[in-house]
Amino acid sequence: MRKLLRYLRGYVRETILAPLFKMLEASFELIVPLVTAQIIDVGIRQQNAPFVWKMGGVMVALGAVGLACSLTAQYYAAKAAMGFSTALRRELFAHINGLSYRELDEIGTPTLITRITSDVNQAQTGVNLVLRLFLRSPFIVVGALVMSFTIDVPVALIFLVAVPLISLVIYLIMRWTVPIYRNVQKMLDGISRLTRENFVGARVVRAFGRQEEEISDFAQANGEFTQVQMAAGKISALLNPVTYVIMNLAIVAILWVGGRQVDAGRLTQGEVTALVNYMTQILLALLALANLIVAVTKATASGARLSEVFAITASLQDEAGQEILSDFTSSRVTFRDVCFSYAHSSSPALEGITFSAEKGQVIGIIGGTGSGKSTLVNLIPRFYDADSGAVEVDGHPVKDYPLQQLRRKIGVVPQRAVLFRGTIRENMRWGKEDASEEEIWRALDVAQAREFVKKKEEKLETMVTQGGKNLSGGQRQRLTIARALARKPEILILDDSASALDYATDAALRHALREYSRENGRDATVFLVSQRAASIKQADKILVLDEGRLAGVGTHRELLENCPVYKEICLSQLSEKEVTAT
Repeated sequence: MRKLLRYLRGYVRETILAPLFKMLEASFELIVPLVTAQIIDVGIRQQNAPFVWKMGGVMVALGAVGLACSLTAQYYAAKAAMGFSTALRRELFAHINGLSYRELDEIGTPTLITRITSDVNQAQTGVNLVLRLFLRSPFIVVGALVMSFTIDVPVALIFLVAVPLISLVIYLIMRWTVPIYRNVQKMLDGISRLTRENFVGARVVRAFGRQEEEISDFAQANGEFTQVQMAAGKISALLNPVTYVIMNLAIVAILWVGGRQVDAGRLTQGEVTALVNYMTQILLALLALANLIVAVTKATASGARLSEVFAITASLQDEAGQEILSDFTSSRVTFRDVCFSYAHSSSPALEGITFSAEKGQVIGIIGGTGSGKSTLVNLIPRFYDADSGAVEVDGHPVKDYPLQQLRRKIGVVPQRAVLFRGTIRENMRWGKEDASEEEIWRALDVAQAREFVKKKEEKLETMVTQGGKNLSGGQRQRLTIARALARKPEILILDDSASALDYATDAALRHALREYSRENGRDATVFLVSQRAASIKQADKILVLDEGRLAGVGTHRELLENCPVYKEICLSQLSEKEVTAT
């Protein structure tokens, strides 16, 4: 948590003024029992009504000034805590966005969501309470002890017994509950994971009729979470009764000893009342300190979890300097003996991959599930870095490019069609912010999306809901393809992005892509990943992957003759006549 305090740098004034105003409020609070004693000993005892009214006015003034100080402290504490959480959340989000796919895969989405929401909120609450109570509570305890000794030493000795006893009770209860509270945030990760899986996969859950099982799993996780909270609550519930018993016994002792002192003429009735008030103030301050310790414990646990995220460094570093000029005499994309393994994987996802893709070529990539097709194309825009070998774009290793320059060259359409909340126009401009109306419609035309967009009443201004849930799977895929095309990339990667399209639309798309890639001398290189042999058979070059290795490279006819894996895939999907047809 200490490492995160740097996010308070812009709020130094607030972090100083908040506790100072709280201490000022506490000072006025410590004066009140003395004023009460004067009212009893002078005003009431001597039946001096004007003095009672005068002292009553003093108490009202002290209360008003104390309230003003408290509100000021609350304002500064809230401002500093909110600024702290804003800066922390902003940098955490930026840090997460700077991590590569490798780190994101390893950490997991649910825990990141919990940390950027719940953990940041816990840290904010901790900072707020520390600024308000960290100095106030000890100041009240010490101040009340000192004031009690100024009134009467023998009675004040009761304070020296009661305060350590109350502190010991609070310490023991905190010692039991603090480890439990540390586990609470970890359990929230599990609940977040279950919630996210259920909501994201809601259609699958309903399709398989698994609602009851999912509800049962969530109820179990939620029940365990509740039990942990209840365990901490049961222990914490002892705090008030035990401390109040000690306080009340101390008050009885004060009244007993104080009464004897009053009889002996060493104390006044007002001073005994003041001593009782000081004991009450000490108890309330210690209880506030106990709540502060709980909040700080939660904040510290959350801070540690946030620091863990900041401690993760991206394995993929953007260390390139100036933008580099492309070598137009070289191949557009070249793989040289590339090997790659995912984190904690026992076997490589890709091994010994070597090929080149020229400008204007359509490169088909096919293979069985888990053969490494998506992994291969993800190395081109540097979503991952190869473990060994080299991936080159326009004659330069991808690691030499600034990431922004490299990814401006590339349009990627992932397997899962992802659209964002907004209009179709806004989604199309993700790839190119200044894309003109003509460019958008041309991209939609190539992606075979023009027809259904034109049928929409608001055309390009049609709203897309979160994740594009108001569109069909095929419509989402075509819009994501159009979005990539709108930026006019030099390299277009279609990662099995036409799986929801019918064969006729798929064929029309492939034909339009070939024309578009060579339009106006663009000579774009297209990587077409597909499970369908029919989708890639017309490609200029086909890569056949089998368990992370290249089983064959060539045209459709060449592979039919010399690649058994490719031939087996084709015959499993097409008739022999269709396989041999050009």
